[in-house]
Amino acid sequence: MSALVLVVEDEAAQRQLLTEYLSRQGFRAIGLPDGAALRRAIGGEPPDLVLLDLGLPGEDGFSLARHLRERLPKVGIIMVTASGDTVDRVVGLETGADDYIPKPFDPRELLARVKSVLRRAGSGPSMPTGGRVRMGRRLLDLQRRVLVADDGTEERLTASEFDLLRLFAENPGRPLARDWLLEATSHREAEPFDRAIDLRITRLRRKIEIDPEHPEAIRTVRGLGYIFVPVR
Repeated sequence: MSALVLVVEDEAAQRQLLTEYLSRQGFRAIGLPDGAALRRAIGGEPPDLVLLDLGLPGEDGFSLARHLRERLPKVGIIMVTASGDTVDRVVGLETGADDYIPKPFDPRELLARVKSVLRRAGSGPSMPTGGRVRMGRRLLDLQRRVLVADDGTEERLTASEFDLLRLFAENPGRPLARDWLLEATSHREAEPFDRAIDLRITRLRRKIEIDPEHPEAIRTVRGLGYIFVPVR
């Protein structure tokens, strides 16, 4: 069965345009006008991805993204932001979105990002699995896609968080450039002053580092990016 994509957009014409385009690309696309409709929809069949406009009437996209991430940890979330609004993009990623796309956008770019997020969320080709990797105070379970604490408790990861940690696990001791990490996990080039990777690293450090302010597992390589330093 093809992936279910919910398009949450209050402008009727734009909503219809997006759902028709995604349907032609082989997805099961359903358009929703607001947060209330989204909350009702996820009570039925869980979607694979939600295309979420931030500027919705009533409940805004940030609140809805947090609700989605709590209810459906594995769902892919792409936020639609106003062109050039960096603050919205930063806050959107902090609330758990996997990616964002500014208006106006090319449908082909949207399609590429939808496929990328679905691929990382597990609705595309299967990812390499097996084994656990120690990362700071947690273990990364590559098969179950969760972080495991020493007492056995587990914490789910978003698709983008898992994908990023897996890249580090596959490249221990190797400095990885910010632009390369962004392209490898989001399949897009970095924009000027793009902080998407930095924000994800900050979020991951809070989850795995003993002291996030003085990281030991994922360290900054000044002027380049980041490096994963395994426990010896």
